Amino acid sequence: MNYDEELLKKELKIKAIRSSGSGGQHVNKVSSKIELTLNINESKVFNTEQKKRLIEKLKSRLTKEKTLIIYCENTRSQHRNKEEAITRLFNIINTALLIPKSRKLTKIPRAIIKKRLKNKKLRSERKASRKRPKLD
Repeated sequence: MNYDEELLKKELKIKAIRSSGSGGQHVNKVSSKIELTLNINESKVFNTEQKKRLIEKLKSRLTKEKTLIIYCENTRSQHRNKEEAITRLFNIINTALLIPKSRKLTKIPRAIIKKRLKNKKLRSERKASRKRPKLD
């Protein structure tokens, strides 16, 4: 995209926490869960337009201070969780910054309109032929 990933990695705040759930002694003594935070307003990587777009697209995921928080505790390795959290963050940012192509309106060809009306007429005649004839 239009931002420097290495600069963004330097702006991230990464904190290791003890993971929850079952796992025995390992869970109780190793901090393998990763909490990754990025304050979008204070970021120097994005320009104002990108910041507006990120805040708008990610408003359900942001805190009141416009901070994006990502947790990862999928593996027992702190390093793998860190890498997975960073890739997840980049995927979220890339999809939020992606501007969809605008749809170009096209005119419906006259032949297709005629074909549709012809099929409509045939269908109505077929259904009308199923009715009982009126005996006047």
